[in-house]
Amino acid sequence: MRVLFINYEFPPIGGGGANATRYLFREFAKQENLTVDCVTSGLGSHDVQEDFANNIHLYRLAVGKQQKHYWTQREVLTFLLRAQPLVSRLMHENQYDCSHAFFGFPSGALSWWQRKKLPYLVSLRGSDVPGFNPRFGMQYIVLKPFFRRIWRDSGLVVANSLGLRQLANNFMPQQPIEVVPNGIDIEEFFPPEVPSLGSGQILCVSRLVERKGVQHLLEAMPQILAQAPHVSLTVAGEGDLLESLRQRCSELELAKKITFLGYVSHEQLPELYRKAELYVQPSYYEGMSNTILEAMASGLPIVATGEGGREELFSGNAETVPFGDCEALASAVGAVVCDQQRLQAMGQRSRQIAESFSWAAVAERYLEMYQDVSRGELGL
Repeated sequence: MRVLFINYEFPPIGGGGANATRYLFREFAKQENLTVDCVTSGLGSHDVQEDFANNIHLYRLAVGKQQKHYWTQREVLTFLLRAQPLVSRLMHENQYDCSHAFFGFPSGALSWWQRKKLPYLVSLRGSDVPGFNPRFGMQYIVLKPFFRRIWRDSGLVVANSLGLRQLANNFMPQQPIEVVPNGIDIEEFFPPEVPSLGSGQILCVSRLVERKGVQHLLEAMPQILAQAPHVSLTVAGEGDLLESLRQRCSELELAKKITFLGYVSHEQLPELYRKAELYVQPSYYEGMSNTILEAMASGLPIVATGEGGREELFSGNAETVPFGDCEALASAVGAVVCDQQRLQAMGQRSRQIAESFSWAAVAERYLEMYQDVSRGELGL
C-alpha cells in the first residue's frame, strides 16, 4: 500500500499534531508493505526532501516560517499554494491507494482538491473544528462551507477524542466520525525511580498563545503561593505571549518562583516531566493533549481547565476547573500540592491510565482505515 500523507506540521514545526505524526511514522516504519510520502513544511528558505525511514519520505516545503509553534495566515496560505503543485506531481509520479489529511484544514483542502483522483480520510486534531479555537472566530465563519465539503467528500473523518467528535458533530450533526485517540510511548515517558514528592515543582508545557491560558496560571500563582509557599512553576514553550508573560511575572514579583524555558526539544521533555510534582494545563480546549499524555505516563497528577479529551484521560488522576477562572485554578492546584498522599495516588493513577494507550494500536487502526478508504466509494 502507498499513502500520500499531508500534514502542514512536522517536527520541529508544530505541536501535538506534529509529534503525533512522528510517533505514527515510527510505527509505520515497521510495516514492510507500506510506503508513505509526506508533504509538510520546513524551516529555512529551501525545499528539502529527506527519508524518515526506508519506506517514509518527507517533502518539506519552505513557507517562510518565522516561529516553530505559531502559524500566520500568510504562512498557511503559502503552504497551500506551494503544496498543491507538489501533491499533483507526486500523484502523477506514483500510484497511491489513498491520501491522509492530518488536520481538516489546511491539509484537508489539498486532499479535497484531488478527490476525483484519490480517496482520502481526514484526521481532525482541534483547531480545524469550528468552535475549538476562539482566535479563529472569523476564519471559521468564512471557511465553514469549505469545511463541510472537505468532511462530506472524504472516505472517512476521524477525531482524536470523544470530546472533539462531539464538537465536530455540533457543527455537522449528520457526519459519521470515528475516534482514534493519541498514543503515548511509555518507554520514553516514565516516572522517576524516586518520586519528586515535596519538591513543589509545577510544570506546564504549552504554546504560549492566548487559547492555551498560561496567562491565567500566571495570575493564579500569588494565590497558589499563599497556600503553598514552597512551590515553583516551570513553563516550557514559546509563542507570541512569551515576552508579555515575562513582563507580567516581573510585575507580580514572581521572577524567583517562575522559570520560562522557551523552546524545549522533544528529547529533553521526559527528564523535565520527571523532575516535576504536578502538571497543569490551563487551556481553553484540547482534542486529546499529547502533553497531558506525556505527563500522565511520567506519573504526574493533572490539574486542567477547559474542555476536550477528558473522557479518555481523566479518572481519579486529575482536577478540572473552568477556563479563565484564576481563583478556582489556584484553589485546585493548592489543594493537590499540599496533600502528598493525594499527589502520589493521583500520579500512580495517571501512569496506569497512560499504559492503556499505544501508538502501535493507533497505527494499526489507521492501516485498517487506509484499506477501507481505498476500497470504498467516494460518495461524489
